[in-house]
Amino acid sequence: MAVTASAALPRLSLKEIEDQRLDALSKGMPPGRAVWLGDVGKQGWSLLAGDMPMPLAVIRESVLKANSAWMSAFTKANDLLIAPHGKTTMAPQLFDLQIADGAWAITVATMQQLAVARYFGVKRVILANQPVGAQEIAACFDALEDPGFEFYCLADSAAGVALLARSAQARGGSNPLRILVEIGFTGGRTGARTREEALEVSRAVAASPGLQLCGFECFEGLHSDTAKADGLLGEVVAVAAAAEAEGLLGPQAMILSAGGTSLFDRVGEVFNAATFTRPVVKVLRSGCYLTHDSTAYSAAFSRITLETNLKLPPGGLEPALEVWAYVQSRPERGRSLLTLGKRDISYDAGLPVPLRWFRPGAMTLPATMPPGHTVLALNDQHCHLGTPEESPLQIGDMVAFGIGHPCTTFDKWSVLMLIDDECRVTGAIRTFF
Repeated sequence: MAVTASAALPRLSLKEIEDQRLDALSKGMPPGRAVWLGDVGKQGWSLLAGDMPMPLAVIRESVLKANSAWMSAFTKANDLLIAPHGKTTMAPQLFDLQIADGAWAITVATMQQLAVARYFGVKRVILANQPVGAQEIAACFDALEDPGFEFYCLADSAAGVALLARSAQARGGSNPLRILVEIGFTGGRTGARTREEALEVSRAVAASPGLQLCGFECFEGLHSDTAKADGLLGEVVAVAAAAEAEGLLGPQAMILSAGGTSLFDRVGEVFNAATFTRPVVKVLRSGCYLTHDSTAYSAAFSRITLETNLKLPPGGLEPALEVWAYVQSRPERGRSLLTLGKRDISYDAGLPVPLRWFRPGAMTLPATMPPGHTVLALNDQHCHLGTPEESPLQIGDMVAFGIGHPCTTFDKWSVLMLIDDECRVTGAIRTFF
């Protein structure tokens, strides 16, 4: 089967999610209330009215949709496709938004994530890992029993290819396991470390019945600067060119792919500059763009807007994900304690950032947090907020925190609330971690 670069994915089946019953056993739901998820937006709830307990994770719906539309426009303007990493949100409702905006595939990292994607109807998936265990490999070939399912996984060693080839031979079938050879770098994660190793893997795939060599990929996001990222991406291009010259690929279009929200401009520029004799499908796997963040990804996007030669649509990416908490205590000078902690918000890529504050009964909309307020530390359920002498914060005030690294905020919530620009609840997003 040829790579279907232009084939649109069907929309997902979400009724089962909408029909799920939510009650106070789900973090963020009001005590004593039960409602179908699909009816959350009909309850008239308002974050600012205190209709839900805090901490509360929310997604600003207008920003979410604008981010999705922006990335769709960006990829189309620059001859790219996107297979967003589903591990960021693990929310089929958000997969469906990305598919509606033209996502070519959904990327996953584990068998459970693959199962979620398949269950809700995703028909093209990249597993951005090489399966090695018996259960993992069996799950891949089970997925291929659906002739309408297009599935890709990675390989970075001849030994790994041999494991896949044995299962392919035992299973048979006409739906091949499509392989992207992974290129890595010293000190990085998985991936062949040299060009010759990558070509050895490519030859092993090409020689294995039931496997199909479809392209080459890397993860450049661990690099700290653009020059190193360009070097890794250049290796992907070089291996692809050598494999093409050896005739290792079939007649299908060749996939070049890379993922990482902080350097997606470099992916586009390096891959777009490469020339091949066959059609090439250039696939980004960025996932965090959908909600963006208030720290590292925001800084990375600012760099992109200043440096890239790619076409940028109007507007840009903005933070959509926030976690809200109450000011619970001001027990000493210079420190306030708020009702969120490590169980509620990401801290692996920098501490949260206080963005806005609101006083119930005294304000109409939140105000920008004055300078000088900084998160000092997080406990399991408490936030230590450095608070200047002139701070307006009082016990009972609400504070919105911006996050870094959306993945590790999403995985702390089974339900996140969608809100409009007036902080009224418009719906709910269910995650499957």
